[in-house]
This record gives sequence, structure tokens and C-alpha cells, in this order.
Amino acid sequence: MEFDLSKIQKIYFVGIGGIGISAIARMIILNRKEVWGTDASESPVTEELEKLGAKINIGHRFENITEDIDLVVYSIAVSPNNPELARARELGILIMSYPDILGEITKEYFTVAVSGTHGKTTTTAMIAKILIDAGLDPTVIVGSLLHESKSNFIAGKSKILVLEADEYRRTFLKITPKLVVITNVDVDHLDYYKDIEDIKSAFCSFAEKLGSENYLVCDTVAKNLPDVYTDLDCKILNYREVDKPDLIVPGEHNRDNARAAIAVVLALGVSEELARKSLESFSGIWRRLEKKGVLDSGAIVYDDYAHNPGKVKAAIAGLRELYPDKKITVVFMPHLFSRTKILLHELAESLSSADKIYVTDIYAARELPDPTIHARDLVGAINLKKEVGEYIENLTDFAEQIKIKLGENDIFVTVGAGDIYKFGEKILSS
Repeated sequence: MEFDLSKIQKIYFVGIGGIGISAIARMIILNRKEVWGTDASESPVTEELEKLGAKINIGHRFENITEDIDLVVYSIAVSPNNPELARARELGILIMSYPDILGEITKEYFTVAVSGTHGKTTTTAMIAKILIDAGLDPTVIVGSLLHESKSNFIAGKSKILVLEADEYRRTFLKITPKLVVITNVDVDHLDYYKDIEDIKSAFCSFAEKLGSENYLVCDTVAKNLPDVYTDLDCKILNYREVDKPDLIVPGEHNRDNARAAIAVVLALGVSEELARKSLESFSGIWRRLEKKGVLDSGAIVYDDYAHNPGKVKAAIAGLRELYPDKKITVVFMPHLFSRTKILLHELAESLSSADKIYVTDIYAARELPDPTIHARDLVGAINLKKEVGEYIENLTDFAEQIKIKLGENDIFVTVGAGDIYKFGEKILSS
């Protein structure tokens, strides 16, 4: 594919509110290009893009695509039958997926690609903070909003690009990396992958993109990792050899993320002393064990993006570490019918480590409804482990009920990749 951004003036982003694709939109705006886009609903992400000058339509419509558009970029979460994509094809407009354009961009940089089933976003943010504090001025694309910049994109002036490398549908194979991090390899995205062996094969293919002068950073003895890095030509750095740093953010998973980040920046020439000092003030990122506020009753409200068993388990463990004597109440919004169905018992096991779990209806996202799985099935699986699960049919009614139940000894956390975070914000503001 021949891609020359200098020859493109007007770009239309389909699904512009997505956390990854919106970062590319920000980058394009800073390149003084005209940015338009569509999303299904307004969000903090679309609002910030509009402040930067993007023109955003709410609702996907055929007529949104006009003949003066040079390029259409779409999120892989968008349906192939999307009317805007159909119109772009009809007009003969160049169309690229988010992974396609990201892959083209990575060719122009020394790309540090952070992959793994969980921990990608936090590790990317940690690496970015250290490199910025070290004066290396990286460009950063991260799958959340950084607390310091309130953005998912940082425009640097150096040739270093730090980004998340998503394994879903093997999209990270579009990336041209010089340094790869694999935080872990676990079971997820079984709507696409056949099994753990299929997942490992994808990570193998990604690591094989590295040459003899490149680096792979990983935990060499972690589950599934030895099968991934065998027979590679690159230099392998074991982050288990890095001492655990002092952090504000809780959880063993975050200390592992930090060790990986330190291993990365050491390979880039940053001193370990500076790296550790930088991480001492790392305050986390949006929707990753984010403290949202305190209710009048004294209950503390958190939010976390966790949506697979490993992430859910890590989030609850992090709160246990912070508040060992408090009761943890979770409102969990399952993400995807397929994930809930396939990982039902693993999700139940992870959630049952909380003291009380309320489960909402499944957030369909990119999928059509599946009548063979329901949130009640997850509640049933939780209660087989421990009688702490309850199905919530109406979140509006539940808002007043839960506020009455919560007191100063309670931690209340909304968990899930959908829009469940809005529920925590609602009870704080009402």
C-alpha cells in the first residue's frame, strides 16, 4: 500500500470516538489536516476532538461521506455493512482500517510496541512518563487518557513512538516495531482465536518481526511466554530481573508493569535511578483503578476498565491491597456475549473475590445479541462459588438503592469495558 499523508488533506474517521482511532485523529489534526468523523454517541473523547477542530457527526449515515474526502479511516469495531464505508467504496475513496494507518505511521519511527493480554495501557503510560521525564520527547498513543495530559495522544519531536499493540484479529502484525513488550499471554478474544495455542501463534508472529538489533521485553518464565520467544533473533530482556519499584498505584500487576517499563527505558539509555524516580509519581490513567470520588456516606467510588478474568482479578486484588479492612462491592458490566459465554466460569471465579457483585446486562459492543447467554448465567456461576451475586435489570432504579446500602466501610467499584463508568459518576453527582 502506497500511503503519503502529505498528499491527503481531508480525512474522515468512522468510529472516531474509539480510544485508539481518536489518537490518530489527534495526530492528523496536529498535522494541519481537515478531520471529520462519526460515532454512535457523544463522549468525553469526541468532545475533546471537537475542541481541537474536528467536525463530528453523531450517527452513521450514507450522506456523511462526500466527494471531497481524500481518505476514510475506520475502527475495526465498525460493521462491514456500515453505510459510510459503503458510500466511500461507491465514490472510490481510499479506505484504511485503524491498524492499517497505524502500521504506516510506525514505519517512520523507532516504535516501542507494548503488547499482552492485560497491562498494555498502564505499561505504555509508564514508559511514556519515564521517557518524557528523561527529556526524550516521545510520541505516544495509549488506550486511555493520561492523567497529566488528559489525552490519549502526545505529540513528541523525537523519532521514538510508544504505543499499544493490540492482538485482537492479529492487528498488531501491521506494526513495524523496534522494541516489543509482551506483558503476558492469556486466554481472551475467543470470538476470533480458536484457543490459547492460536493466541500464542499470534504473539510468536509479532515477536518474529524483530531483528537481531531489536529487543523483546518479557517475563521469560511466565505462563505461555517460553513458547512465544523460542528461536527469535532479537535480544531478550527479562523484566523479572528488575527490582520492584515504589509506586502510588496499588497491585502486584502494576509493579510488574513498572518492571517491564524500566526494562524498556534501560534499553533506550535512560538511567535506572531516573526511571524509578519518575514512577514514584505515576498516578495511573483513566479507567484503570481510577478513584472517582467519595459519597456523602463515606463510601469510596472507583472505576476500572477490566473485562477479562485476569484484569478483573487484578483490579479487585489492587483494591484489597489498598483497603484490606473494607467491603468491596462491584457492579460488573459483562463485555461481549461471546466473551461472557466462553469465559463464564473464569469471570465468575475472578469476581467472587469481591464481597458483593451486581451484574448488569451484557454490553454487546460489536456483536449481535446471543439468546444462549445472559447476565443471569454469570450471576448463577458466581453464586456457585460464593453467594454474593445479584442481577441488576434497571440501573436507574438501582442507583438510589445502592446509595442507601453504602457506608464508610464500603468500596464501590464499577467494572467493565462498556459505559458502566457513567453509573459511578451518576451516583456521585446525584
